[in-house]
Amino acid sequence: MRRIETEIQIDGTTGAVWNVLMDFAAYPEWNPFVREISGTPVEGEQLTIRLQAPGHKAMTMTPRVTIAESGHSFSWLGKLWIKGLFDGHHHFRIREQSDGSVLFTQSEDFAGLLAPVLMKTIGEETRDGFELMNDALKRRVERG
Repeated sequence: MRRIETEIQIDGTTGAVWNVLMDFAAYPEWNPFVREISGTPVEGEQLTIRLQAPGHKAMTMTPRVTIAESGHSFSWLGKLWIKGLFDGHHHFRIREQSDGSVLFTQSEDFAGLLAPVLMKTIGEETRDGFELMNDALKRRVERG
């Protein structure tokens, strides 16, 4: 398994971060990586997500929500064609810090037969996309 993980400190509440993350309709306004999401953020539900890593064409995927813990954690599991070929388990975690700020963590665990090969191709661009999204999320939450 291969993991990409990024973090950012946000001056805001866990509720404010959660509300921005769950407002799928607004993603095109602010999110430079996850350009669109549609569906219901409930465990077991299928989403339609359009991603666009910097310098790459947009890609549409249809993962299933695996975790939806209000204010804390949201995850989905996607696959390329068939399970076990190239699977990605994407995680968003929101943790309140002792100073009242929020630590936002975005990560993805990649597994499957093609993971070692594809990660050499998309790993860096995916990390860049996570960081762009994290920065944009921070700006949106802190602007209120």
